[in-house]
Amino acid sequence: MILKDNTEWRTATLIAVCYISWAALVFGLSAYLPILAALLTIPVITLHSSLQHECLHGHPFRHAWLNDAIVLPPIGLFIPYLRFKDVHLEHHQNARICDPYDDPESWYLEQDFWKRLPRWLKLVFEANNTLFGRVLLGPTIALIRLVISDGRSIIEGDRRVLLAWALHAMLLPPVIFAIVLWSAFPLPVYLLCAYAGLSLLMVRTYLEHQAEESLRGRSVIIEDRGPFSLLFLNNNLHAVHHAYPAVAWHQLPSLYRRNRERFLAMNKGYFFSSYGEIFRRFAFHRKEPVVYPHDSGHGH
Repeated sequence: MILKDNTEWRTATLIAVCYISWAALVFGLSAYLPILAALLTIPVITLHSSLQHECLHGHPFRHAWLNDAIVLPPIGLFIPYLRFKDVHLEHHQNARICDPYDDPESWYLEQDFWKRLPRWLKLVFEANNTLFGRVLLGPTIALIRLVISDGRSIIEGDRRVLLAWALHAMLLPPVIFAIVLWSAFPLPVYLLCAYAGLSLLMVRTYLEHQAEESLRGRSVIIEDRGPFSLLFLNNNLHAVHHAYPAVAWHQLPSLYRRNRERFLAMNKGYFFSSYGEIFRRFAFHRKEPVVYPHDSGHGH
């Protein structure tokens, strides 16, 4: 195992800590303090997702296959890592971030699609544009959209998508489910923890992009230095990450500090001081319209 550079020990160590913590909660604490074990498992699952994000961007090892292998175990249950990797890298390669036609991670809907929705489903998407709604409903909506999109791709003969789901299905029951069933951790409770871990991740993704007319102003900067910044591996500095996607998580804060004014000018001041400010402003208030507000490259 050859690290990418001599600073990557931080990422490699954090990956080890994540797996050790997960094992200690599932096999140890769950037998004695099951409620506490369940509550602590939620952020560990979220951290694992953040580490998957780090690995798909080329950390901590020089070889991509090794980075993929080390975070492949689906302790978060729902999303195949290889699909997450392909979709996220496509998101980074796309110049039209937020465009629902071009950006696979966009939460916006096309105008024509919106017009065809029944009233009750429009209300669901409206609620999903509040932070509380995104945490509660976002994982379900994201999973349904992914399954529908990938199902179509598989039907059309996309073997890469099929392979990703097949590998996920091969790992999930015989590995993760078997481990949980072998432990004192009730499987239904673990399923809830996995969903809650994805819900916690939605706090990060909730407003990391906006449909600003200027493409440069579409990625957020949140100057949070609390537990959320660690849990999300400094991805709260999202404009910095998009400008330098190959930079490791532990290098983003210093890069931002050295160039703060430049980054804030570059992203048109799309800025929040902390996640606390975001909770206060958007917990029950919609941040933006559900419908993409600009002309798409594909037209409407």
